[in-house]
Amino acid sequence: MSLLPAELPASPPAWDTLVVEPSQVVAPGPVPVSIYADEVWSLAPLVANPSAYRPSLNWARFPDTVRPQMQMAAWTMINNPLPASVLVGHPAWHSRLGPHGIHDTVLRWQGFTTWLHQQELHGLHEVTEDALGAYAGHLARRPGAGRSAVTKDLVALTRLWAFDTAGVAPSGMPMPPWHRQGVDDYLPAAPAAGRGENTTEPISAATMGPLLIWALRMVDDFADDIFAARVESRRLAEAVAGTRGTPDTKARLKLYLRDLIDHGLPVPSRRNAGHRHALANVYIAAQAGCPASQVNALLGTAPWRHLLPYVRDNPGTCPLAVPVTGRLDGKPWTQSIDFTETRQLMRHLGTACFIVLAYLTGMRPAEVLGLETGCCPEPDSGRHLIYGRVFKNASDEDGNHRSAGQPREVPWVAIPPVVRAIRLLERIAPDGGLLFDAAAHSFHTASTASSVSISNEGMRSRIEGFVAWAGELARKLDREHEIIPHDPHGAIGLARFGRTLAWHIARRPGGLAALAIQYGHLRTAMSGGYAARGRGGIHELLDIETARSTADTLTILHEDLAQGTGVSGPAARRAIHAASHAPIFAGSIRTPRQARDLLGNPALTVHDNPGALLMCVYDRERALCHRMEPVDAPRLDRCQPTCANVARTDHHAELLLQRAHGLEKQAASDGVPGPLADRLARHAGHLRTLAERHAHDRIHTREPTP
Repeated sequence: MSLLPAELPASPPAWDTLVVEPSQVVAPGPVPVSIYADEVWSLAPLVANPSAYRPSLNWARFPDTVRPQMQMAAWTMINNPLPASVLVGHPAWHSRLGPHGIHDTVLRWQGFTTWLHQQELHGLHEVTEDALGAYAGHLARRPGAGRSAVTKDLVALTRLWAFDTAGVAPSGMPMPPWHRQGVDDYLPAAPAAGRGENTTEPISAATMGPLLIWALRMVDDFADDIFAARVESRRLAEAVAGTRGTPDTKARLKLYLRDLIDHGLPVPSRRNAGHRHALANVYIAAQAGCPASQVNALLGTAPWRHLLPYVRDNPGTCPLAVPVTGRLDGKPWTQSIDFTETRQLMRHLGTACFIVLAYLTGMRPAEVLGLETGCCPEPDSGRHLIYGRVFKNASDEDGNHRSAGQPREVPWVAIPPVVRAIRLLERIAPDGGLLFDAAAHSFHTASTASSVSISNEGMRSRIEGFVAWAGELARKLDREHEIIPHDPHGAIGLARFGRTLAWHIARRPGGLAALAIQYGHLRTAMSGGYAARGRGGIHELLDIETARSTADTLTILHEDLAQGTGVSGPAARRAIHAASHAPIFAGSIRTPRQARDLLGNPALTVHDNPGALLMCVYDRERALCHRMEPVDAPRLDRCQPTCANVARTDHHAELLLQRAHGLEKQAASDGVPGPLADRLARHAGHLRTLAERHAHDRIHTREPTP
């Protein structure tokens, strides 16, 4: 079969035909639409996601001989669904692609046409089934070729055939053989592991810890000062803009500058693009009471040509007359806020709000950047909730991607620092607009609201800038231990925050996830246990990280038991039984389904809790961490030593003795008051009793290997 039913419109486009028909435009607000004769076609009219990239198609990159055929196929794909006959047998295919899918597909067509040109084939009408098979082989043999990428290339060519054949001027391109036979025979060998959200490395604790600390400080401690400085800087700028130049204002300016120079004082300055100091014109004008134009004009007069060299040798600050109320360890975080840095501080504040939202809610980046004012109303009672849109897997009734996203069925839970961040963003954003409105977050004196948020790339750059700024402030305040170190896995980016939150909650109940305790038990608020309804996003990541942590614990226990390590406690035999299944799950948890298989087996839920020096072999009917209503997940921050789910290994017993020894040394110190020394000694004795009980009760599966 090489032809399709005529299911698509038969009217050919003219030179001035709109590339995107009005019925297909979904972008909010006015947006320019390309015409067919343009060399570059913008796909922005198809993008409704405020943070998404606006792609375009550049036809100059296609060989001249095949370009008209590709343009016709692309225009047909943009404005029409895939013929229903092509979808038969392919239930996962979408009849319409989103703008980024269209862009990706046309890029793959570009690669195909380049290959055709190299084979001296001058159009789709010269393509044969053998040529298609040869191209598939070429794709599969490329260095580093993966099955997923090659599959996308082959599906793109199937779409090219379909839209070309059903279009107004079919070329006669044959049906690709893989559409009839399946793609497996045309793909390279399967790799050992996949990629994607679930394989993204979490941000290291050494990096995430100080990053979160500085972000929270901005939101909780510095924000009011920064907003006050912004208001004052705008007041000064508006006052200068409204001042008319007169001989009196010029005289005041000269008097102001002469007074500074005569006394050898620094002159208010700013850093210019060459990192050299230039006059802070607006600030000087505000201090002197003149228009900024008179400052510029003064530099051009002979008596004042020495001013710039003087400024470069004597640069001064531009302190604003606003009190600094934010404190670090009881001291002001800065002596003053400079007029020239208020815009940058506002950018850092917006970035800090993004970090707090992305990390402490588990939202995906597009979900954070798509939030609008009013998304977190004040509740009559109970927790704050965030209402927003999800974009990943958002689809219409036909299963096609919905660029505008769709409302999340289950709102996100907002803990106090998240609510605070949203309230700060609402002071920046236009009413009814995006919290991260790109125009509003430019912090220009006069900016109008837009329907576009800060882009992913823009926010990545802002995060790197925030890290550098926090490092400079840490050095200035002699807090070198709080400098944000480079992450060993590369740039912080945006997509790693959700994975990092899941990792820390699942594996570090006493570490960074102590925020869960301080701010309202984050895990309980977000997941409600493994069986929470409406799971997805952060919940799936949390399940995967918890399952991986459990699999790691089982693997280590399995290896220790093989070496003769002993186990004690009421749950010792259950722990040994669970460890026998470790080889099945070691290194295999990559998908939510695999995670659910492990977490859904009550015999395998073993959680190491190094903070409490024990393992939890969780059985919700016996758990003391959930007395009122048993749930599917343990609360490792509430471990009780008398719980029936407790088990200990020889390693835990060794750590008990080490901790006891440390407490005894503290108790014996001359500087410790008597009552405190007694408490330390009693606690050390209790730990030694637990270690002795382990030595008496321990069981093992084999003798140690010599």
